[in-house]
Amino acid sequence: MSPSHDFRVARDFLLGHRDDYTAAYEGFRWPRPTHFNWALDWFDPIAGRSGDRTALHIVEEDGTEIRVSFDEMRRRSDRAAHWLRAQGVRAGDRVVVMLGNQAELWETALAAMKLRAVVIPATPLLGPLDLADRIDRGKAKHVIARAADTGKFAEVAGAYTRIAVGGAPAGWLAYEDARTAEVTPGGTEGDEPFVADGPTLADDPLMLYFTSGTTARPKLVGHTHISYPIGHLATMYWVGLKPGDVHLNISSPGWAKHAWSNLFAPWNAEATVFVHNYTRFDPARLMAEMDRCGITTFCAPPTVWRMLIQADLTQLRTPPREAVAAGEPLNPEVIEHVRRAWGVTIRDGFGQTETAVQVANTPGQPLKTGSMGRPTPGFRVALLDPVTGRPGEEGEICLDLTGPDGRPVGLMTGYEGDEERTAEVTADGYYRTGDIGSRDADGYITYIGRSDDVFKSSDYKVSPFELESALLEHEAVAEAAVVPAPDPLRLSVPKAYIVLAEGWEPGPDTAKAIFAHSRAVLAPYKRLRRLEFAELPKTVSGKIRRIELRERTARGDGVEFHEES
Repeated sequence: MSPSHDFRVARDFLLGHRDDYTAAYEGFRWPRPTHFNWALDWFDPIAGRSGDRTALHIVEEDGTEIRVSFDEMRRRSDRAAHWLRAQGVRAGDRVVVMLGNQAELWETALAAMKLRAVVIPATPLLGPLDLADRIDRGKAKHVIARAADTGKFAEVAGAYTRIAVGGAPAGWLAYEDARTAEVTPGGTEGDEPFVADGPTLADDPLMLYFTSGTTARPKLVGHTHISYPIGHLATMYWVGLKPGDVHLNISSPGWAKHAWSNLFAPWNAEATVFVHNYTRFDPARLMAEMDRCGITTFCAPPTVWRMLIQADLTQLRTPPREAVAAGEPLNPEVIEHVRRAWGVTIRDGFGQTETAVQVANTPGQPLKTGSMGRPTPGFRVALLDPVTGRPGEEGEICLDLTGPDGRPVGLMTGYEGDEERTAEVTADGYYRTGDIGSRDADGYITYIGRSDDVFKSSDYKVSPFELESALLEHEAVAEAAVVPAPDPLRLSVPKAYIVLAEGWEPGPDTAKAIFAHSRAVLAPYKRLRRLEFAELPKTVSGKIRRIELRERTARGDGVEFHEES
């Protein structure tokens, strides 16, 4: 029996119960092979059967585009694996890959899997200090980067192989040599099928991800040859992907969501990955490309959805069948706006770099306003009191590691080099996410906030997300982030940092209108007491860095408006 047999059975089970959540959740069991290499055991065989079907379609800002078939991607990754092995890349070696949305990114991901090397994804937005940290803490032996970014490594010390894509400066190897290198004695074209130099154990390391660092120094998250490749069967199910779909996921390379929905989930489903590259987001152009290229499933972070609704969504003649959002909770106002324009409901999903999608609104199920859905197949979720650890209907979102189904496959192995933190987040048989939620009688979970974001005002618990969602209902507000501001009477009060929609000017009149809206829609203990008009600091993956806003509030920087003003 092939190593992919149980994987295919599990995948087909989820495809067959696409709109039947109860059957999918109760009947799904994780495949747990002892040996598995997703590139060799899954991708290559489906590529052989798929022939000329498109695996990857990239459209550039200038209108040029490339299409790579499944079979061509198999051959390209074989060539890359042969060549990288010739450059000294071995099983267990750690490779920093810092590429944009270009075909070589997918080639090297597959090639590294075939070699059993460990990929450390890195966004091209990183600077020398971040790269030095990744190479040092990641113990990287090799770097693959765009030629345009090689200058950043001039200040990064270390004995690592330097490979450049798109031209090779002095001291760097040219990745393009993989296209023509001889890979076997007497070979000339480099098209010999790649043969691994040993078996791949399921728990062999595959990826090391640095988290986005919204509140602290980035953690280094370890994943295996099954935790992401097999774990993202849950993500495939959430998105609603089917064979033959054309899937657009807006995500920056280097972050976990890119692997979620630009690699594993769509190719698990044998769907096409579609990418539109741009330097400045243009909603009209994006929708035109979606129409032209037949996008059937669409995933975007809340930041993109909030920008999209500033445009005329009716420009999209053929909306996608499925629309989802992840990264941060999506505000109900955005969901309703898209529903009115497209007749499609955006379905939230919740997960982390450490996991696949854990909780989601899955296809064909009733949605509840504000809820991010129910646990996905393969994940058993408990809400634990952060202090006592007792389960309840509100608490920290945790994964059960000791139930009858065992540890979920789609969970990290731990934090690299930090056994203490790993033990802390997996103590007492649960993985603790650090996120707070509440569960209703039907099992739907509503996100409240990060445990370190939720705060008290006059002894009432305040969820920043709830207030931000309410503020976004006002036409003046394009984005909002709420943090606690010190108050001598109430201990703290809600303060909002506001990014205004087009046509609105910062000043007392706009502040007065927003305060009035807050009074009209929020309970007295929740309502906004202070606000400031300012751009929101974000990580390179687009998440709001509330820690910076809390520090700014404590310093008293900026021009602040008070409710009574």
